[in-house]
Amino acid sequence: MAKQMVASVNTIPHFTVSDEIRMDKLIALRQSLKPMFEAKGIKLSFMPFFVKALSLALKEFPIINSQLNEDGTELTYFNHHNIGFAVDAKMGLLVPNVKGVEHLSLFDIAQQMHTTIEQAREGKLSGDALKGGTISISNIGVLGGTVATPVINHPEAAIVALGKMQRLPRFDENDNVHAVNIMHVSWSGDHRIIDGATMVKFNNLWKSYIEQPMKMLSTLR
Repeated sequence: MAKQMVASVNTIPHFTVSDEIRMDKLIALRQSLKPMFEAKGIKLSFMPFFVKALSLALKEFPIINSQLNEDGTELTYFNHHNIGFAVDAKMGLLVPNVKGVEHLSLFDIAQQMHTTIEQAREGKLSGDALKGGTISISNIGVLGGTVATPVINHPEAAIVALGKMQRLPRFDENDNVHAVNIMHVSWSGDHRIIDGATMVKFNNLWKSYIEQPMKMLSTLR
C-alpha cells in the first residue's frame, strides 16, 4: 500500500470534486430490504448501493473506468467494473475489490463484501482480491470523517471518499426549511485522463441513482 500511494502522488496529477447527496430515499429503501437480507444471513449496509450505482454510472462514462500506462502513451478501457473498497484490517489499510459488479445483483455485492471484509480482518484475504481493481471507494464516514481528499489507488483513474451522514437543515423549492440526511462525497480524478466537467457529470449521474434509488430498476436487464 505504501508503494501504491507513493506511485500515485508522484505520477498522477490529482484534482478533487466534492458534492453532497441526500440520503433519505436510500435510507427508506435499505430499511425495507434489510429483513430479506438478514433472512439470508447478510447485514445490508449502504455500501452495496453505492457500489451498484457506481457500476451503472460507469456504463455511461467508461473513461472513468480506464487506466493510463506508465509512460502516458496508451489508455486502456475496461468493460468489467472491479470496484475496490477500503478495509481497516489487522495489517493496515487494504483495498480489495468486488469483481464484475456490472453482472452482480445487490445481494451478490453485499454477500461478497461481507465475505471479503471478514477475510481481511482475519488476515486470510487472498492476493487476487487485491488485484485488478478499476475504481475505488473509501468510506471515511464510518470513522466520523466528513470531507477528504482521497489519494487514487494507482493505476486507477478515480476514487471517491464517502463522509459521515448528517441530519442538516436545507431549503425546499418553496424556501421552507426541512431536516435532510446529507452525505458529503469527494472525488479525486487523474487529470491526465479526466477533466473537471466529465467528473461532475459522472458524479451527477451516480448521485441520481443514490438519491432516487428506484431509478436503478430502469437500467436492470
